[in-house]
Amino acid sequence: MAGGTITRADLSEAVYQEVGLSRNESADLVESVLNEISDALVRGEMVKLSSFGSFSVREKGERIGRNPKTGEEVPILPRRVLVFRASHVLKNRINDTLSRVGHEVSH
Repeated sequence: MAGGTITRADLSEAVYQEVGLSRNESADLVESVLNEISDALVRGEMVKLSSFGSFSVREKGERIGRNPKTGEEVPILPRRVLVFRASHVLKNRINDTLSRVGHEVSH
């Protein structure tokens, strides 16, 4: 598997290469999109990106957990967690790529 990491700078560079905005405009555009997604999630809204997936915030109630080292019970406070669900299109792309790579290796 590829172990790379895509950064904001990489996304900005991709926009620069594909769209033809200046590098600064491309960076501003990426920043605006990420801010819009973040702001919507903070407001508790779901973010759906067609053919990619959806992000949502889920409320988790207080519960009792256990310290694995000591076995001591400790309360886990209520919190909000970010959930990402990949679309079927994205899942299929990932699995198609995996099966093609596996196919090349086995032949």
